[in-house]
Amino acid sequence: MIIDADTHISPIREDNRIQVEELVERMEKANVDKALAWLQPTCDVAESNQYVYESMRKYPDKILGFGWADPREGVDKAVENAKRCLYEYNFYGVKLNGAQNNYYIDDQELAIPVIDVVANSGKILAFHVGADAPDRTNPARVASIAKKYPEMKIFMVHMGGAGTPDLSDEAIAVAEDCPNTYLIGSAIDAGPILKAIKTLGARRVCFGSDTPFRSMKGELNKYYELFKGKVSEEDQKLILGGNIKRLFNI
Repeated sequence: MIIDADTHISPIREDNRIQVEELVERMEKANVDKALAWLQPTCDVAESNQYVYESMRKYPDKILGFGWADPREGVDKAVENAKRCLYEYNFYGVKLNGAQNNYYIDDQELAIPVIDVVANSGKILAFHVGADAPDRTNPARVASIAKKYPEMKIFMVHMGGAGTPDLSDEAIAVAEDCPNTYLIGSAIDAGPILKAIKTLGARRVCFGSDTPFRSMKGELNKYYELFKGKVSEEDQKLILGGNIKRLFNI
């Protein structure tokens, strides 16, 4: 089973935005079985989360819904959105993006109230961790949260990529120090992904394409190329879907 752990969908079809039907078409062309889907910035968060939920219901065998909260809309509203995602929509977790939404991901007043909600739910927290906002989304900030909530599983989406110079060395070091963190290797070159696999082991690294910002088929082919002669078939299966299957208990 191949699972793409980083895709975005939107209720609005314009510019580079895609709706779930197009995502499913891209999955079929790339031979991807399931996709972790969250909203595509920057739309209305509540409306977009609802769209992801409706998409998951429409394609229950393909779409793995994941929520989003933006504390810049107001902390109370962000907490409400997170709770709806976790308990009403039964999503697998909630994502925070301090780059797109312009806040520090460990901010005590803005981010921590939302993080508390996710931690109390027993579900997964995801962070955009990228060089496009190297201070606001720095891996060191993830480390402080991972150590404060050692029982909560945390995704570092882009593992410090999404810009140059990337923060992948820092992200890998944090993952070494914090066993409750996992790297999603999207929007980053093959070299850092291979280093993460060699350093952390295949159980801590997940394939992601960052669709529609990048080609799902092209990114999957990148993984196949970096695997050649370097990653065992068993480990490939973990990275390309087995880890998400295990973490999501599906």
